[in-house]
Amino acid sequence: MQNGGMAVAHQRRAKTTVLCTPKSARKQGFFKMTLKGTKFQIKVWKYLITIPKGQVKTYKQVAKSIKSPKSARAVANACAKNPYAPKIPCHRVIRSDGTLGGYSGRGGVKQKRKLLRAEKVPI
Repeated sequence: MQNGGMAVAHQRRAKTTVLCTPKSARKQGFFKMTLKGTKFQIKVWKYLITIPKGQVKTYKQVAKSIKSPKSARAVANACAKNPYAPKIPCHRVIRSDGTLGGYSGRGGVKQKRKLLRAEKVPI
């Protein structure tokens, strides 16, 4: 029974997509990324790229935007597994109470704060 469950989990993680970033992102020097993750993670990562520089969303807002309103924790987990931080701007996602939450990129929450301040986000 466990082998079957592991095979299903492996299949979910095997999802790969090539993400071509928006025109504004291409101006910053990156064009496409190969994303490996679950369908849900990839959906979250694709949405994160649409959050404009200088703006933040909560995990709950992201969950609602991707049509999974009860999956704020899963959104946070997908952000934590972001393979391209800060190119996929998971630093623009914060907790509903206004605190920063975590950051998967190098430098952790300290770097997240620095990135948001550089984008003129009042934190």
